[in-house]
Amino acid sequence: MGDTNTDSAIGNSGVSELFQLLRDGKPHTRAELARSTGLARSTIAARVDELMRVGLIAPAADAASTGGRPPTQFALNAGARVVVAVDVGASHVTVAIADLGGVILAERSEPMSITLGPENVLGWMLETAAALLDEAGRAREDLVAIGIGVPGPVESSTGQPVNPPIMPGWDRFDIPGWVQQHLAVPVLVDNDVNVMALGERATGWPTTDDLLFVKVATGIGAGVISSGTLLRGAQGVAGDIGHVQVARGADVPCHCGNMGCLEAIASGPAIAQALRARGVEAQTSSDVVALVKRGNVDTIQAVRQAGRDIGEVLTTCVSLMNPSVIALGGSMARAGEHLIAGMREVVYTRSMPLATGRLAIVQSAAAERAGVIGASILALEHALSPQAFHSLAGL
Repeated sequence: MGDTNTDSAIGNSGVSELFQLLRDGKPHTRAELARSTGLARSTIAARVDELMRVGLIAPAADAASTGGRPPTQFALNAGARVVVAVDVGASHVTVAIADLGGVILAERSEPMSITLGPENVLGWMLETAAALLDEAGRAREDLVAIGIGVPGPVESSTGQPVNPPIMPGWDRFDIPGWVQQHLAVPVLVDNDVNVMALGERATGWPTTDDLLFVKVATGIGAGVISSGTLLRGAQGVAGDIGHVQVARGADVPCHCGNMGCLEAIASGPAIAQALRARGVEAQTSSDVVALVKRGNVDTIQAVRQAGRDIGEVLTTCVSLMNPSVIALGGSMARAGEHLIAGMREVVYTRSMPLATGRLAIVQSAAAERAGVIGASILALEHALSPQAFHSLAGL
C-alpha cells in the first residue's frame, strides 16, 4: 500500500498544518519536520514543495552537517505577503504596512480627530494604505488582511463599535463592511487597548503569559492577556476598567452617564480639569505632562493621586487575574514615574503578597508604537491561521 498521507495538492489540509509549524520563522530541515509531525519524509517533501511553489516558505541557511552535504533548511518567507495595521486614537491615526514576520515596512501618522466620523477617518486610512503599499513596493494583491484598533468598545463578532463614548457617529458603524467595499480582504477590528496589549507583549514580554496593559489617556482601559491569550469577554468589553466606580469620585459625573467612574477622576482630561479648579492652567493631557516635566508640585501631586485611584481598581484585577506584568501606556504614561508610583503604592500595599511577590508594574516597552504593532499582530494572527490558509496561499 502506498503512503496515504502524501499529497501534492495544496488544498489538502496537511499542507496547512505543516505551514503552522513553519510560522515561527525559525529554519527547519525536512528531517526535523518529519520528526515533529511523525510523517514520512516523502510526505514532508511534497508539502514543502507546495509551500515553496506558492512562495509562503523559502530556503534558509543550510544546517550544520554531521558529514556529507548539509541539509537544506526552510522558513517562513516573511516577504511573501503584507498586512495593513491601523491605530485609530482619539486625536490621531497611524497606518503601517507589515510583512508576515511583523516587521513594519512603511508607516505614516497624522493628527486627526475621531469626531470627524468613520467615513472621513477610514477614507484617509485607505488612501494612506495605498500610498504606503506603493512606498513599500508592494502590489494590492500582496495584501492579505487589515487590522484596526479603535478607541471604544467593539463587538468582537461584528467588528462594530457599540456605544463608544468618545466616538460620535461610529455607533454600530460596519467598519469591516465599509472597508471591504474598497479592499476585498479580511478586516479585523478591536478595541485599541486590546490591540495595544498584543503589541506590548510582542515588544517587551514575548514569554509572559499573564499580562495587563493599562492605557491612561483621554479614557482609561485595560487589555488582558491570560495564559497567552487575549481575553475579550462575551461581548468584547473585557478590561473596561475606566467605568469601575471609585469611592473618591462618588459625586463626579462621567460622560458614560454614571457617577464616580475611574475615568472621570484619573484620565488625562480629568486631571487637567481638577488642576484648573486649583488655579493651574491645564487644558489637555499634554499640558498635564508638560507641567509634570517642569516640576509643578500641584500637578505632580494630582498625577500621583490619579495613580492611586487607578491602583485601587488594579488591586481587584490583581486578585482576580494574578498577572505577572502590569504595563502602563497611553499619553499619560509620558508623565514618567509619578503615575506608576501611585499605582504601585496602592497595589503593593493592598494586594496579597503571593500575588505581588513577582509582579512588575512598569512603563510600556512599546510606548506609542503599541497600537500599530498590535494591529499588525491582529491582522497576522488571522492571515496566518489555518482558517485563512487558502486565501493566504492565493487559492
